[in-house]
Amino acid sequence: MPPETPVSLRVRASDELRQAALEQFATVGFAATSLQQVADHAGYAKSNVLYHYGSKEALLEAAIGPAINEFEAVLEQYLAGPASDRRTALVGSVVDLLIDHRLAVHIFILQGPSLSEVPIIGRANAAVRRLAEAVGRERESLDEHIRFGIALGGAAYLLTAGRLFTDDEPPSDDELRGVLHQVLGELLLPAAGRTSTTTTTD
Repeated sequence: MPPETPVSLRVRASDELRQAALEQFATVGFAATSLQQVADHAGYAKSNVLYHYGSKEALLEAAIGPAINEFEAVLEQYLAGPASDRRTALVGSVVDLLIDHRLAVHIFILQGPSLSEVPIIGRANAAVRRLAEAVGRERESLDEHIRFGIALGGAAYLLTAGRLFTDDEPPSDDELRGVLHQVLGELLLPAAGRTSTTTTTD
């Protein structure tokens, strides 16, 4: 009987396969990625992928599940927080989530519509709808709805689908956090705190 694989090695294989799947799903696409490609990218046999995850859907859940779990926690915190300052807290939490889970957010934004029947994507969609409904109940003007959507949706697209930078050396995560906090904070200032400007043309 062959010796049992040590737990630490099994955990490492699981983590490496999950990271490889995350990278492949984000760059090649979920539909176009095979389990063999994930195995090759991670340096394992296909049998290792099936041993740890069993299916491509299970691998997708493992790959983006941590980001969905964090988003659900952010949502619950937002719903339970005091109305006076929870918008600021939400922005901060979402910025951190976007930066820390860039590839998972990328998959959800670009491929989510075609994967809506996959349970983990369904969970993410449900959480997004709950946040939208909660925000909608609090922000009655169309201007505020649009401002909120552009701020968070634009940041998500910029950091993931838009890739933000091309030829220049990318900024550090700390630099991104600082700038995003500042810009989103300005975009989402309460109406009473904003100065209105009128542009005229000759």
